[in-house]
Amino acid sequence: MSATPVTKTPASREMLAIDGGPPVRKTLLPYGHHSIEESDIEAVVQTLRSDWLTTGPKIAEFEEAIAAWVGAKYAVSFSSGTSALHAAAFAAGLQAGDEAITSPLTFAATANCVLYQGATPVFADVSPDTLNLDPQAAAARITSRTRAILPVDYAGHPADLDAILKLAGQHGLIVIEDACHALGAEYRKRRVGSLSHMTVFSFHPVKHLTTGEGGMVTTDNPEHAETLRRFRNHGISSDARQRQSLGQWHYEMVLLGFNYRLTDIACALGLEQSKRLDANLARRRQIAARYASAFREMPGVVPPQVRSDVNPAWHLYPIRLGLQQLSAGRGEVFCALRAENIGVNVHYIPVHRHPYYRDRFGYQGGEYPVAEDAYERLISLPMFHGMTDADVEDVLHAVTKVIRHFSR
Repeated sequence: MSATPVTKTPASREMLAIDGGPPVRKTLLPYGHHSIEESDIEAVVQTLRSDWLTTGPKIAEFEEAIAAWVGAKYAVSFSSGTSALHAAAFAAGLQAGDEAITSPLTFAATANCVLYQGATPVFADVSPDTLNLDPQAAAARITSRTRAILPVDYAGHPADLDAILKLAGQHGLIVIEDACHALGAEYRKRRVGSLSHMTVFSFHPVKHLTTGEGGMVTTDNPEHAETLRRFRNHGISSDARQRQSLGQWHYEMVLLGFNYRLTDIACALGLEQSKRLDANLARRRQIAARYASAFREMPGVVPPQVRSDVNPAWHLYPIRLGLQQLSAGRGEVFCALRAENIGVNVHYIPVHRHPYYRDRFGYQGGEYPVAEDAYERLISLPMFHGMTDADVEDVLHAVTKVIRHFSR
């Protein structure tokens, strides 16, 4: 007797895992994940066996590699993307009484770095297509107290940098580009990191390369670079390796800084990972292209839009739900996808809606309608260069399954 052929139930008829059906995956696929190879481990081990674990030669090597790769004159490393943002705000001269304009649709650190300097973050709404800072909205928020603009390259899509830099030039402002999502992104055929007055990157484990925790500021301004170096080292004008090489002990603190140094151990990891940066970016772009193709005609799903003059780095892949076409809200869709073992996330709760900002500045909600509407519909799908083709297809299967279930 011949075996009865097994036929797969169409996605439109599959029972959701949250309702008791079998999940698409047996194990959770996270929204982001680091990738470590044996060469990374060996590079770290070599540094552990060296004479320098911090303030040593790997610092400059890593900084020079990143500066050359993005096309900037200087790169200064930090212990995190947040400390790099803080340092850039300091180098920009922000202080009490000043204001800096930024996007509400970002991680809180973008605005917090302004507060660290005693200045006030002023939010301006985002553009409906890219969810990046809207230059016209930013222009409307400029006052006599404005000193800087902090555009965010949301999800790895560069902000409208020409318009923002032009606006900054008209008002004598400094542009601190939060490119923590955008290492490797291109804006009008130039790499992010070579365009703004200062550009900030993050090397958190879910980013395009990792140092564990870490960050970097790139700039073409030698004064900014020198201030950044001093700020990360307690405000001291020389580091331990410089003094040892010169056989000197004397040092001077010339400004009030912090210990924001990145270690040689971390830089060794970052240097080794940087050798795969082009391949990592290419893989993320392949995944994004597969997602975009699948979602192009799917009712209820709005894929991220890409402007014609950019090449995103795809740190995130944030879809927006067409809630008018669905019988469920974002929360229900989120929980259903999680039950399928797809580790979706949400990026971000608008900063002005966090309790601290509401209590301190009196935000009620509704001030930035584009960002707030996007937040209610956003879901970040898994996006990292270590994903296999099977992982990608699992995501598409789960999204199709859930969206079809909730379609009106």
